[in-house]
Amino acid sequence: MPDSAGGQGIRLVAGLGNPGQEYEGTRHNIGFAVIELLANRLGAKFSKESKWDACVAKLTQPHDVSLLKPTTFMNLSGESVGEYARFYRIPPSDTLVIMDDVSLPLGTLRLRRDGGSGGQNGLKSVLIHFSTEQVPRLRVGVGGNAPEVELSNYVLSRFRSEEQSQAFEAISRAADAVICVLESGLENAMNLYNATPSTTKSGDNNANQP
Repeated sequence: MPDSAGGQGIRLVAGLGNPGQEYEGTRHNIGFAVIELLANRLGAKFSKESKWDACVAKLTQPHDVSLLKPTTFMNLSGESVGEYARFYRIPPSDTLVIMDDVSLPLGTLRLRRDGGSGGQNGLKSVLIHFSTEQVPRLRVGVGGNAPEVELSNYVLSRFRSEEQSQAFEAISRAADAVICVLESGLENAMNLYNATPSTTKSGDNNANQP
């Protein structure tokens, strides 16, 4: 379905994270969690495709879209996303990237059509490989009142027991937001999902993440 602001609509959704069991359930892997739930809701199955250094699920119904999880590490995400998009001639504006944002409170969602990386190195890699900042993104807040720890250790930590339900709700709402983008366009999804549960502004231009 064409986006309300023009273009062909989202054809590639990439959830960012780190591969391997040791990273499952960490804050930095919330992009993986969202896209896995999305695939489950849409009845899609991931298969590992070494050509793209990714796990890919392709759909034609109800949406013509590819779901992708890079099997590179976070900082090299653009190698996988960029190569896949170029091969299938998917422009940056038709690619939606999902990732964590430690500068946003846990559960806050921020959809944007473009902008800088905000120090999130997975997104930074994608923008470098696309040679543009005109890449839609969905930031999922994973911040909060954490103990004083190094940022790199914090994003690689798992959610505390008291955060579990809020984290699950954030993952579920993020999957809802992606489906809304696919069905109704980015602008409509932004209007619906950027307003709740918090009005905290996006960290597109101020946080530094590993």
